[in-house]
Order: sequence, then structure tokens, then C-alpha cells
Amino acid sequence: MMYSSRRKPVLYFKEDRRNETPKAPRPEERNQLCSEKCTVYKLFGLCVVLVLVSLLWLQLSCTGDMSRVVVDDRHLLHQPCLLERQASAADDPSWGPHKLALLIPFRERFEELLVFVPFMHTFLNNKKILHKIFVINQMDHYRFNRASLINVGYTESGNDTDYIAMHDVDLLPLNEALDYGFPEEGPFHVASPELHPLYHYKAYVGGILLLTKQHYHMCNGMSNRFWGWGREDDEFYRRLRTAGLQLFRPSGIKTGYKTFRHIHDPAWRKRDQKRVAAQKQEQFKVDPEGGLTNLQYKLESRQELTISGAPVTVLNTKLECDTDKTPWCLLN
Repeated sequence: MMYSSRRKPVLYFKEDRRNETPKAPRPEERNQLCSEKCTVYKLFGLCVVLVLVSLLWLQLSCTGDMSRVVVDDRHLLHQPCLLERQASAADDPSWGPHKLALLIPFRERFEELLVFVPFMHTFLNNKKILHKIFVINQMDHYRFNRASLINVGYTESGNDTDYIAMHDVDLLPLNEALDYGFPEEGPFHVASPELHPLYHYKAYVGGILLLTKQHYHMCNGMSNRFWGWGREDDEFYRRLRTAGLQLFRPSGIKTGYKTFRHIHDPAWRKRDQKRVAAQKQEQFKVDPEGGLTNLQYKLESRQELTISGAPVTVLNTKLECDTDKTPWCLLN
């Protein structure tokens, strides 16, 4: 194969260069090379620092787009920055010394939970109520037991909270004048019959009820006999009276049945209202012995989550049932 005369000298030139002894760089060349390397290292280090700072800022910042919670066409709430709220609570004595454990008995109602948690976190922060949200998630295969789950929430809520709110996940307070403060004088029924959108009888204490932990303990908690939907609140009303506790309700609220928004869709998620065998008679009886003292459950796990910037503790719980005493706990 023929090569052009222009390429051969180049090849011979490279081979000759490899055989030559390399010359030591002059001092000015060595200083210039060192300066260039140092500049590259400095730029690389600066880039790394900027990236780390940016990631940290994204982790800690609270953006408006991520924090907005839409309740309906007329109610749009903004989720405040959690860090700012914590700093305010620590520095501002107007937040008060008490801390609320918001207890949410729960099973498979995630659409409602995604709305409820950030909404209530914002609502309570705006009212300067120190709080911690607990979702007591029933994981067993028995029928839903709201009362037992509230007992679990009370038991697992820790010593840093001194009062509880028994709160339905589908009920959102729309009037900021509603009081969620420490109920020192006695149980405070926030969702009173005059304000609740669905239930209006005098003995109703469901929906949202605030109690000090001391008062809840005086009642021995709630009865564990109520599997399925309903009646556990009516039995608890009798416990309040037996314990000699006076029930308080809101006053001066002018919004009537529009005070709350009920976000449950009965057509999509029907309630378990079956009454099986002796349950029809037992549901109207007082349970004088049951409650915190005979609560049986297993805490499978405790998870710390954040929903749209709102912190929440999920207690994954398996309840236990004595089928000889309450056979209606089983799904039929």
C-alpha cells in the first residue's frame, strides 16, 4: 500500500519524540501549571458546595404550590412552613403550655386523610394550638372498632401531650372561632348537635370531642364492645355522666350547620351498620367494666410521615377480639 510523503515524516517525528529525554519545565511554566490546577479544584469545590446548599434549601423550604390545600371552591387554605411554625411556638408564649393529641381512628379512607391532615395542621397552627396528629390505622380483619382505636391512640400518644381530640377523619371545621383549646373545666364537644351537619340529638357527643387525659382516664376510656359503625358515642355519653363530668359545647357560633364540612361520600364508601345476633340488644347497654382496662391490641409499627408538609404519626394496629363475648366482631 502506498503512503503519501506528507504522512511519513509525522510518524517518524512521533517516534523520535518518544525516544527523546523529556526536558524539565521552566519555573514559570511550572508555576502557571500549578495555578491552573488550583483554579480547577477551587471551581469544582465551589460547585459541590452550591449543589449541597441547594439540596438543603429544597429540603427545608416550604413552597406555596406544594402547601395549598383546597377544601372547596370557597375555601382555600395555605399550609404554613413547618419550621417557621415550630420556631414561633418555641418563642411565643401565646401558644400556651398545653399540647393536643389529635386522634383519628382510621381504616382505608386515604382520600379523606390526604385532605384532613394538612387541613387540620393549618387550622390548629392558625389558632396557635400545639398539637400532634395520630392516625390509628386498623390492620386486622375484624370489623371496624372506632372506640378501641381511640383507646389505642390515647395509650400510645406519649407524655408530651396532655389532652386529646377524638376526631372523625371526614369532618372539617370551617369556622375559626371554634375552640380547640385545653378543656380544663370538662369535656368540650366541638361538633355539637346545633352545629353538626348530620346529627342533632341532645345526647350526641361524636364527631369531635376534646378531653383532658385525666378526664378520659376517669371514664376508663371507651367501651371495646362496639364493632361496626355507631353507638359507641352514646355509651360514652353515659360514661361522662357516671364520672360526674360536665359536658361543654360551643357558644356564639353563628354558622349553624355550615360550621363543618362533611367530606364522606356514603355512595362510594358505605358504613358497616350490620347488627348481628345479640349485638342488637347489647348496643344499648352500658359496659361498666370494659375500656382501657381490658383493651387488647398489638402495635405492628409506628410511622412518622408528612402529608403536604403536615407531620403525622401512623399507628398500625391489630385489635384483638374475644369472640365468646363479642362474636359480632367477625365479618360475615
